[in-house]
Amino acid sequence: MPRISVFDMLKIGVGPSSSHTMGPWRAAARFLTDHFAGAALDQVEHLTAHLYGSLAKTGRGHGTDIALLMGLSGEEPETFDTETLAARVAAIQDARRLLLLGRRAIPFDPSRDIRFHFDETLLYHPNGMRFAARLHDGSLVTATYYSIGGGFIAHENETGAPGMDEVTLPYPADSAEEVRAHCAANDLPLWRMVWENEQAWRSPDAVRARLDALWDAMRDCIYRGCHTPGELPGGLRVARRASQIHQRLICGAAYGSHDEWIARIRDCGTTFADVVKWVSVFALAVNEENASFGRVVTAPTNGAAGVIPAVLMYYVCFHDADEEAIRRFLMVAGEIGTLFKKGATISAALGGCQAEIGVSSAMAAAALAECLGGTVDQALMAAEITMEHHLGLTCDPVGGLVQIPCIERNAMGAMKAITAATLALESLPQNAKVSLDAVIRTMWQTAQDMSDKYKETSEGGLALHIPVNVAEC
Repeated sequence: MPRISVFDMLKIGVGPSSSHTMGPWRAAARFLTDHFAGAALDQVEHLTAHLYGSLAKTGRGHGTDIALLMGLSGEEPETFDTETLAARVAAIQDARRLLLLGRRAIPFDPSRDIRFHFDETLLYHPNGMRFAARLHDGSLVTATYYSIGGGFIAHENETGAPGMDEVTLPYPADSAEEVRAHCAANDLPLWRMVWENEQAWRSPDAVRARLDALWDAMRDCIYRGCHTPGELPGGLRVARRASQIHQRLICGAAYGSHDEWIARIRDCGTTFADVVKWVSVFALAVNEENASFGRVVTAPTNGAAGVIPAVLMYYVCFHDADEEAIRRFLMVAGEIGTLFKKGATISAALGGCQAEIGVSSAMAAAALAECLGGTVDQALMAAEITMEHHLGLTCDPVGGLVQIPCIERNAMGAMKAITAATLALESLPQNAKVSLDAVIRTMWQTAQDMSDKYKETSEGGLALHIPVNVAEC
């Protein structure tokens, strides 16, 4: 299998969805760079984008049309100023004009030139999109791309795990058993195996810098969500709760920096009830930001972006983790995510929410178990316990938005991760009846057996039973 880096699984981007926002954003930009390098872009007279399957059915709620506009404009999700997004979209809609890659102006009416094919699904993956560009000479250039989960995209001619580097790793692993074998044969903790592998892609300093950037983005996202009141966009009239709960928990304490804020959190109490409230707030904060087109870390998806930051923030606040411990946490989490991507899926359109919240919770559980002193076997056991109790979880977003039940599910996933890590640390892995590899295979089989109405289509589950005003969705 192609090798997958931690930084393929954990990457900085824009909400609300990795498959419906990040993937289409990157696919739109790639269509132009694939086919219209340099002066060739000046030949484009008109362009249309066609969305199929799940991208059509929940695309408006997930901001797929907005993502396409930004991708075609040449904006980069990791650095784009999210505060300007609404104004940028409004300007394009009002002018009915789009600046391709920031250079080539063409007439473009989003209401007409982005087309939702609700009753058609392409064969390779439910998240399909097709671009068609008409040139000066009347010819048409078309290409089809798929958003295959976690922000990964595939061209119609690509197979396997597209877009990932082919490198030679010192400890290649496509299964939990291979991870265990490498660590046992070389007397390595799990994080160290990942650390050695990551240097096949980049220098040690670059690895540290990227890990630190991920944590900075996670912490900043939690902070923003804890300090931003109001209502989420989209027509459901969902009130932000993280800031309200945070205000009650912080008890009026003063702070002027992130470090001081974390210190005040520790001062506010460490009872079981306190910790549960804080973990829930951390997760809610991230996913309220995500639902508002804020900057998040895809971990491994945007819909599940709050689980890993919440568990990591718990580790920082209540176990006094230093920067090296944070890096180790992220490396272990990323490695566990690669096992699920290679052995099953991280796409809700293929696997339901077990592929999002379930996978993110398993990643967080393994990372926490190892960082709290667990063995490799205990870390893998923590991941297994977590996914075992997410099997069959449906993806049924109300109104096609990542708000109900998605935001609360992140809080539940974070608490399950902490519980699973605790159980694993108190257990003997050799007595376990279920392996991580077995549960990954089971997850994939469950995904294949699951009805499509529970796979991010808003055609089943809660999406059918909650009154929705979709006028703004």
